[in-house]
Amino acid sequence: MGAFLEKPKTDKFNEHGEGNGLRYGVSSMQGWRCEMEDAHMASTNLGEGLEDWNYFAVFDGHAGVKVSKLCAQNLLNCIIQTEEFRDKDIIKGIHSGFLQLDERMRNIPELASGDDKSGTTAVCTFISKDQIYIANCGDSRAVLCRNGAPIFSTQDHKPILPGEKQRIQNAGGSVMIQRVNGSLAVSRALGDYDYKSSKELGQCEQLVSPEPEIFVQDRHAEDEFLVLACDGIWDVMSNQNVCNFVHSRLSITDNLEEIANQVVDTCLHKGSRDNMSIIIITFPGAPQPTPEGIAAEEELDNNLRKTIKGCYKRIKFRSKSI
Repeated sequence: MGAFLEKPKTDKFNEHGEGNGLRYGVSSMQGWRCEMEDAHMASTNLGEGLEDWNYFAVFDGHAGVKVSKLCAQNLLNCIIQTEEFRDKDIIKGIHSGFLQLDERMRNIPELASGDDKSGTTAVCTFISKDQIYIANCGDSRAVLCRNGAPIFSTQDHKPILPGEKQRIQNAGGSVMIQRVNGSLAVSRALGDYDYKSSKELGQCEQLVSPEPEIFVQDRHAEDEFLVLACDGIWDVMSNQNVCNFVHSRLSITDNLEEIANQVVDTCLHKGSRDNMSIIIITFPGAPQPTPEGIAAEEELDNNLRKTIKGCYKRIKFRSKSI
């Protein structure tokens, strides 16, 4: 969980697609961690009756990859098959889907026996033609950018938040070194059944809760993009930093995989030691590449090449002089 490699694994997994007027790009990297525990899901067609809906999710696993992978494979279907979702009560459907999946996974043999103690955060979005539904459980984060500025962000579920701390204490636990019982750095997660063992408490009253916070944003013509990412990104870049970065790169390229890769590389160089996963989803109002932006980028690249070439020549000259 806390172990690191001697050098980071920088190979990236990429994915991209489009549908219903949206485009998306994914980048994920193992980085310094000994295991890649992140998972994600992207779908631009949710099936019959939901053809104009889109779904995206990022899962940041810990203590293993099993739960994050199970959530990537099953959370969408758990939600859209709920009675509430089918009845168009989207918020209740998302809420029920999270809780149902957490209960179902508890019965998987490796998780039921305690042989596998993994858990995962989850941040996901359902996007219709009129609205953006965002659900968060843990410290992965969603940020919506409109007119070049972050106008909405989910709140990370950390044990030090007053409401979270109160629930933990009510469940007989404590918050030490900003962690649940001095161990787990998030106060809400799927899985983590060692922290959900009290038979006297309800599902959402345990030391660690699987309950998502759910938000709704009406779509606007000025919406540019939505970013879903794990804390390996947000630990070293603020909401504003990420919005500025993506906004500026969109004036140079429409390759969302490339932009997502650049965010991940930037976070690695800024010192992120965690797995990193990011999904960038653009709306019709996103900036488009401009001749001026492309020309400025080419000029910058040329200047950098000249500078590097000059440095190399000076180093080579000094080496010969010694």
